[in-house]
Amino acid sequence: MMKRLLTVFLLLGLATGCAYAQTTREELQKKEQDLKKELADLNRQQLEIQKNKKLSLSQLAIIKRKVRAREELVNSISKQIRALDETIFTNERDIYRLGKELDTLKLKYAKSVVFAYKSRGGYEYLNFLFSANSFNDAVKRITYLKSYRQNREAQADAIVKSDQLLHEKIGQLNSNKKEQVVTLQKQSEQLKALQDDRRDQNEVVAQLKGKEKEIAKQIHDKERQRQKMREAILAVIRRETEEAARRERLARLKAAEDAKKAAAAAAAPKEAEPKSNTATATAKPKAIEPKVADAPARDRVYTPLESTPEGRETSIKFENNKGHLPWPVDVGNIEAHFGVETIPGTKLTRKTDGIEISLPQGSTVRSIADGEVSYAGEVQGEPTVFLRHGKYFSIYSHLSTISVSRGQQVKAGSVLGHSGTNIDGEGALLLMINNEKNTPLDPEQWLKRRR
Repeated sequence: MMKRLLTVFLLLGLATGCAYAQTTREELQKKEQDLKKELADLNRQQLEIQKNKKLSLSQLAIIKRKVRAREELVNSISKQIRALDETIFTNERDIYRLGKELDTLKLKYAKSVVFAYKSRGGYEYLNFLFSANSFNDAVKRITYLKSYRQNREAQADAIVKSDQLLHEKIGQLNSNKKEQVVTLQKQSEQLKALQDDRRDQNEVVAQLKGKEKEIAKQIHDKERQRQKMREAILAVIRRETEEAARRERLARLKAAEDAKKAAAAAAAPKEAEPKSNTATATAKPKAIEPKVADAPARDRVYTPLESTPEGRETSIKFENNKGHLPWPVDVGNIEAHFGVETIPGTKLTRKTDGIEISLPQGSTVRSIADGEVSYAGEVQGEPTVFLRHGKYFSIYSHLSTISVSRGQQVKAGSVLGHSGTNIDGEGALLLMINNEKNTPLDPEQWLKRRR
């Protein structure tokens, strides 16, 4: 009985191990497919940019991303190879173990068959029963003979199942070895492609180094554009803050006026009554404090942009979704990251108040969160949309078309327009996130990770 339990546990353990290994390989294969799709998108973007026949920083950004994606792909394939090696080793070990177990089962079964053959005569059976000392002893001997026969049948069944599992393991091993050959070939191809990408990157860096003056002019133009955009953002934030403060003052004045009217209405009947009680007659009505509905919590400093319950709720929701906000576009590669970056191959630096995403012109641009359109129009000739999310603002520039208007309420994922081009004439989208103090925030810290 104990032997049968050990055999069952062995079979279950082998099945569980195979399922876990299969799940791990499936995850690695899914990541491989995602990386291949990203590389295909990057190749399309690179070909689109190269049509301009003009060297730009976008080309370098795409090639750098290709190198990183290719390195991730090679690493993912290497993990698949290691997983296959472990699976092959495990299968070979299990085959050896199953073979030994099968030999043991067959040997024991053979002995039981020989014993059954020798005891096949009715005389031996009856002699075994009638030699019992009592009736209870005879019953026990009958039960023993039945259990012995059942055990022999169970041994035969275990042999059949072990033999089936052994053949399955051998088939899996052969399949794993074939898959290993294919995976090694893929790794070799991707390593060669990685070498080509690194060579292209070095060539572009060398070309950029030789065109430092041209790049310096591009950076200067973008810096001037950045300053103009900061001024426009500041103007929108000031206007929105002033309007919110004005609405808050009007609400408080109205609340105070309503309180005075309520106090006057409450005091009017008392003045008409006879002055039988001096204390009552001379008492002044208690002033009613004006208050705004749904006053904000005291443990948080609220700005005029959060003077309404809706504004406070939108701000808190925006903050709670930090790191999980959806991307404004479905495709694209970050060409310029937030903050100050050094141009490879040069001593030049550039500053970006958001992220510039390189993508095909005409791509759909969507809102990253619920909000209200504060501005929809041109900023220095650039179609731009400003969304207010409580005290936060998200800005979408380099658009070709705008699909919303000022004052419109939008949800996360709502279409705002379509992407256009940057000052280099390449398809791009500039995304910025600012707070009520016009402090730029890194959008990559607010958007969810793509992988």
